[in-house]
Amino acid sequence: MVNVSDKKITKRTAIAKATMFLGSEIVSHFTNDELITKKGPVFQTAIIAGIQAVKKTSDIIPMCHPLLINGVDIDINIVDDEHVGVFCKVTIEGKTGVEMEALTGASATCLTIYDMCKAISQKMVIKEVKLVEKTGGKSDIKNG
Repeated sequence: MVNVSDKKITKRTAIAKATMFLGSEIVSHFTNDELITKKGPVFQTAIIAGIQAVKKTSDIIPMCHPLLINGVDIDINIVDDEHVGVFCKVTIEGKTGVEMEALTGASATCLTIYDMCKAISQKMVIKEVKLVEKTGGKSDIKNG
């Protein structure tokens, strides 16, 4: 791991975005922006999984520092009749960034959606997971 002991504590934020193809067959089952399957409410469960993944990032990404997370916000939006968008925002006050936590949270959210909807269709595709914004530390990034 990188030694961060000489770095200053600053507010750091990262936002990751994932785009997922569900297909019209799955999206057509949604009511009021939620789908209830035999496993339970899809988006609510996926948000919890994403938050848990953020908190466990250092356990699964070998060189990540364990961090005291100040906040996690995960939003899932139906984009059109076949796609959803997942946004994961992570905030800390610390000596290292939270990009990997945000990316891990967005990924786990999508994987949970897949798991909960696979009985309806297995044609789902996690199309893209990317960092869209990072603030704090040496540099800020905005990738839209």
